[in-house]
Amino acid sequence: MKNPAIIIENLQKKFEDVTAVDGVSLQIEEGELFGLLGPNGAGKTTIINILCGLIKPTKGSCKVGGYDVQEDTVKVKDLIGVCPQETAVYSYLKGSENVYLFGNLYSMKKQMLEARRAMLFETMGLTAEANRQVGKYSGGMKRRLSLIISLIHDPRIAFLDEPTVTMDPQTRHAVWDFIKDLKKKGKTIILTTHYMEEAEELCDRVGIIDHGKMIALDSPKELISRNGVEDLEDVFIKLTGRKIREEV
Repeated sequence: MKNPAIIIENLQKKFEDVTAVDGVSLQIEEGELFGLLGPNGAGKTTIINILCGLIKPTKGSCKVGGYDVQEDTVKVKDLIGVCPQETAVYSYLKGSENVYLFGNLYSMKKQMLEARRAMLFETMGLTAEANRQVGKYSGGMKRRLSLIISLIHDPRIAFLDEPTVTMDPQTRHAVWDFIKDLKKKGKTIILTTHYMEEAEELCDRVGIIDHGKMIALDSPKELISRNGVEDLEDVFIKLTGRKIREEV
């Protein structure tokens, strides 16, 4: 039996008078593609930031890859790749220069870095743009580059926070295929998305977060069946009374 890749126990995070995460407990298995869904402000990105060691929880504990996030932050960061919600690239550098910079920060060997760079640029349809200044990229191209950077070191666990936002449908489907391939290779993937068809297509299980609480947890198919609706967005509306893209 596989060991859990992520264990969250009674997680809580307060910001002044706002409780962003309120008593969430969750276990994600190795090799699972897990979707964390909810409206803006529901607590999804806060949970990811805690799991990545970027912020500390108010209460509760988290383990990633068997390591306590607060006690073994360095070891956790060696295991993970993070594609943040806000695109994180250097506009004054070329596409390849961005990737080389981050690859060197991970102390990757030159040959491996170049091989991964070439493969990922090809997969993301950016080979022709590799030596172009990123400031001249479109929003979707910057998003693809951010995804390349997050995966350049071949992490065991990947946190993908809205990875396909601003992408055209054709590119989005190419990224879906790439994410499916990551799963086939045994990677654990935590995905947040506002595209419900994306969650239905990719995720083994989804957890719906609302006002910092986990209000539903199961496979997309089971949630749709149990709630007697046609798709995952209908599940969300039924459980929360709000559309997935509504602001909080």
